[in-house]
Amino acid sequence: MRKVLQQLKQYKRETFLCIGLTALEVIMEILMPFITAMIIDKGISVGNLPAVYRYGAIMVIMAFLSLFFGAFAGKNAAGAASGLAANLREAIYANIQTFSFSNIDKFSVPGLVTRMTTDITNVQNAFMMCIRVAVRAPLNLIFSYTMCLIISPHLSAMFLIAVVFLIIVIGSIMVVTLRIFNQVFRRYDDLNASVQENVTAIRVVKAFVREDYENAKFSKASKMLYDLSVKAEGLLAFNNPAMMVAVYFCIISVSWFGAQFIVGGSMTTGDLTSLFSYIMALLMSLMMLSMVVVMISMSLASIRRISEVLTEKPDLTDPENPVMEVADGRIDFNHVSFAYKQGSGKNSLSDIDLHIKSGETIGVIGGTGSGKSSLVNLICRLYDVNEGSVCVGGVDVRQYDTEVLRNQVSVVLQKNTLFSGTILDNLRWGNPDATKEECIEACQAACADEFIDRMPEGYETHIERGGNNVSGGQKQRLCIARALLKKPKVLILDDSTSAVDTATDAKIRAAFAQKIPGTTKIIIAQRISSVQSADRILVMEDGKINAFDTHENLLKNNAIYADIYNSQLEGSGDFDQPA
Repeated sequence: MRKVLQQLKQYKRETFLCIGLTALEVIMEILMPFITAMIIDKGISVGNLPAVYRYGAIMVIMAFLSLFFGAFAGKNAAGAASGLAANLREAIYANIQTFSFSNIDKFSVPGLVTRMTTDITNVQNAFMMCIRVAVRAPLNLIFSYTMCLIISPHLSAMFLIAVVFLIIVIGSIMVVTLRIFNQVFRRYDDLNASVQENVTAIRVVKAFVREDYENAKFSKASKMLYDLSVKAEGLLAFNNPAMMVAVYFCIISVSWFGAQFIVGGSMTTGDLTSLFSYIMALLMSLMMLSMVVVMISMSLASIRRISEVLTEKPDLTDPENPVMEVADGRIDFNHVSFAYKQGSGKNSLSDIDLHIKSGETIGVIGGTGSGKSSLVNLICRLYDVNEGSVCVGGVDVRQYDTEVLRNQVSVVLQKNTLFSGTILDNLRWGNPDATKEECIEACQAACADEFIDRMPEGYETHIERGGNNVSGGQKQRLCIARALLKKPKVLILDDSTSAVDTATDAKIRAAFAQKIPGTTKIIIAQRISSVQSADRILVMEDGKINAFDTHENLLKNNAIYADIYNSQLEGSGDFDQPA
């Protein structure tokens, strides 16, 4: 709770203003029944018309003041609650930007989306209710009960019985529903995951005519959420019956005993009238408090889920005095072992001892799950090693400033993402200050200029979200050009020419050799033709180095590489298909 409320920041003023104005509003409302009693006892009962006018005018003024205080309290409550929600979203988003891949894996993308939408909306509503209703109701209750004690201490005891009854009932409901709401928000994650997966892969769903299957999967997740929500709301429905029992108990008790006190002369008619007003104000306060309890029950689960993200520390942190310059593209793996889940006993990489000279072109080849991508993820420190060390430019990657390292180790993935905007906007993700001439030069090296020049608007062509209006090969070439604009010391192509034809692939490799000869290039590929011209080729198998040599030597001495080469030479072209 403290972590969430820290995000009020500049909206603390609105919060305290709302609380103060609400208190003034309650005071005005509490005094009105007292003035009503005076009108009855000192005006109507004795026929004193001037007293009726005088006290009536006071009531009108108090009513307008109550309206004024209430309106401004509501305005400040809305501002403070909306501001808290905005700050929470910004804080969560900023913290997510610091997460490593392992942090994101811990929460899942749908889970993070739910926290930034549904959970924060719940907290926003609960906070607005707390600073408005949860301040108004207790003050109203305390002042009303104080006035009841002043009027009749004996009848006031009836309220204590009702309050104790309500606390027991509402407290029991809150304890049970809180556990259910915890499950509800986890089901929201499942529902969001189902929607995200379906929408992202909608082309595949339609291609395989799996709409009915996806509908059934979504309906199952929706039904589980429905059942839990009905269960929670069914329990919360007992609030109103319990409240009405307390209301009728108080009304009947006060009516019965109040009538006897009037007959006995110990209470006036005006006192009983104002007492009924205070009874209803007191019971309405209890009803409002029960609503607050319901809202808090729902929001506590959300608060805990939001706090989990806010308090999550990134697994990868920079040292106190980080190295701010990468000397060259030399890469050294010193007996590296790595597992995505520490302690699982299943390593993705085991005892990798590998040394690459600056400016070398290295090919990496291996079957699915052999550890190719895991290997290059360690170079740009997307993950940290479990054992050993990875060095770039002769320095352990953990000693660098992360931003400096990743600017000098540029990675192009097989499934890179383009963002909505022009081609130039996307290219400048690699270097925001790049001139158009530099962008054109990078596109020429990536052979992207060939299709850009054919577009009506050239480099000003608008790219749709996700790059849906360009082909897979065009997207890959734009992503390569974007990476080149960083002018990196190390360039990693993680199967990033898989959608490019072999002729264009050869042109890209030739351009690399000519235009960035000093950059260390690591090319992960399924095609032998993409790596055979490399200085050396790394063959991976089951997370280990099987061989590391030139194309010619591997053909002679390595059975795995020879089998791959022969199978592709025969025309299958499928890396994972046995020869």
